[in-house]
Amino acid sequence: MSPVFPMLTVLSMFYYMCLRRRARTATRGEMNSRRAIESNTRALPINVEIVQYAKEVLDFSSHYGSENSMSYTMWNLAGIPNVYPSSGDFTQTAVFRTYGTWWDHCPSARLPFKRTPPTFCSQDYVELAFEEPVYPTAVHILETYHPGAVVRILACSANPYSQNPPAEVRWEILWSEAPTKVNGPQARQFTPCIKQINFPTNLIRLEVNSSLLDYYTELDAVVLHGVKERPVLSLKTSMIDMNDIDEDEDEEKYGCGMDTLNKQFSIVTLREWPTNGYFDKLPYELIQLILSHLTVPDLCRLAQTCKLLYQHCCDPLQYIHLSLQPYWARINDTSLEYLQSRCTLIQWLNLSWTGNRGAISVSGFSRFLNFCGSELVRLELSCGHFLNETCLEVITEMCPNLQELNLSSCDKIPPQAFNHIAKVGSLKRLILYRTKVEQTALLSILNFCSELQHLSLGSCVMIEDYDLIASMMGAKCKKLRSLDLWRCKNITESGIAELASGCQLLEELDLGWCPTLQSSTGCFTNLARKLPNLQKLFLTANRSVCDTDIEELAANCTHLRQLDILGTRMVSPASLRKLLESCKDLSLLDVSFCSQIDNRVVLELNANFPNVFIKKSFTQ
Repeated sequence: MSPVFPMLTVLSMFYYMCLRRRARTATRGEMNSRRAIESNTRALPINVEIVQYAKEVLDFSSHYGSENSMSYTMWNLAGIPNVYPSSGDFTQTAVFRTYGTWWDHCPSARLPFKRTPPTFCSQDYVELAFEEPVYPTAVHILETYHPGAVVRILACSANPYSQNPPAEVRWEILWSEAPTKVNGPQARQFTPCIKQINFPTNLIRLEVNSSLLDYYTELDAVVLHGVKERPVLSLKTSMIDMNDIDEDEDEEKYGCGMDTLNKQFSIVTLREWPTNGYFDKLPYELIQLILSHLTVPDLCRLAQTCKLLYQHCCDPLQYIHLSLQPYWARINDTSLEYLQSRCTLIQWLNLSWTGNRGAISVSGFSRFLNFCGSELVRLELSCGHFLNETCLEVITEMCPNLQELNLSSCDKIPPQAFNHIAKVGSLKRLILYRTKVEQTALLSILNFCSELQHLSLGSCVMIEDYDLIASMMGAKCKKLRSLDLWRCKNITESGIAELASGCQLLEELDLGWCPTLQSSTGCFTNLARKLPNLQKLFLTANRSVCDTDIEELAANCTHLRQLDILGTRMVSPASLRKLLESCKDLSLLDVSFCSQIDNRVVLELNANFPNVFIKKSFTQ
């Protein structure tokens, strides 16, 4: 027989196996439609397609706008487009709080968690509800300024308008990619090829990563296309992606990561081997070092191989720093229960984005901290909507060594609950962005937590007198290095004077969108003279900032790295040149909507100071 025939037989068998894999994947609804389009897969036209805009914004992690306004808020994503197809900076769009990497290079920047899987790069999210549950066929995202931030699109099995909550809430990734740099800030309709799922949905979640953007991304609307009946796929496969086979095999073998972790945590039947090969010759510490590079799902899988590796994978030293945020859709009470015995030495814990829609209960969270909280130093709970007063009480009782607490966007915590935080006198970092903390509770916290170095009070709308808060900071928080007062509505020159006199170690100060501050009172001049260590100063949208303020910064704050004076009408090119010549470390200067700084001036300054990113936004 010719040697060609065995080869043809092998290729035929391989081709048949590929088709079977593709068919099985399609029937479970696990096919990535980006690959499906590459392989000419088409849905049979058995349904009429429904096209709908988002009815409501249910949840989000941050936004640029105010809690009491529509400008630049996530709520602009509900309904039909306001701006598209126009390009530019418009207040009627949805804008997240940050962009670029500037926030990673300032005094308040936090150290990243190790073991974050490379596939998880999301920084912010927004969840949108639609009127009709459908099997999605397409998702259109209308981006009107600096597109390219969306990195994941997910669909949820829960109907937010149903009177009967489901026993199990499932999330499926429709599309996911690493962040990419998009050339130009112009508007576009982003329509990625989405995966088909096996349940109808009217709850879509967008996750974004703005680290590669030169400015804030702006989203105008989201359009969901879908059909009421589950589509039947026809296979016309003409090309097989070899990588697809490997990934599908891995998914079939292990489930979808955290989906099977609860089972993996509880497996106790392990294989018996006469020896452990070369692992018997390796020092315990070296094996621990090798395993420290594995993600949490990989640790759980490896623990099933043999007793030796089970012992290593369950060693509490492997869980000193633990981030469960990448697996937010899969974490529940059972997950925390199985992790308890491994987390007795845990020091850093990230539960941000987890536990919503009943996945984590107050009792489950309390049991976990009761068992594992004694050594906790850092606790991240951003967007944890299951948190209530009992949870904060448990945190303060069970975590006596806590130094960092992040409650960003935990807007379901009642105002009186924040009084418990005052019991944690060791706190050095406290993030209360977009919470309902009230003045009385905050004064108590500042009085008893004198070790605070980093404090975020951005968009805390229930505080009545920020001057009183600033006075208390100046009196009690002498070690404060960074302070976020973004959009505080009532601080005046009196509060700024108390703050500058008492907190002279400040290196970072955000006074963006604080309309009651006026340059004519000398408040900004006083800041520049009293705070020589300033590295970041945001005076965003303060129309009164003038040349005198800029010249004082140039004379006194030579370590300045980031300055935002967006919207001022009183700053001239001459004062900016003095600033750039004096502040050699300056890397970010935002002069968007500064009426005296036109594009010609920006080009000239860029040419003379190439190491500084000078931002000039526009509107068409």
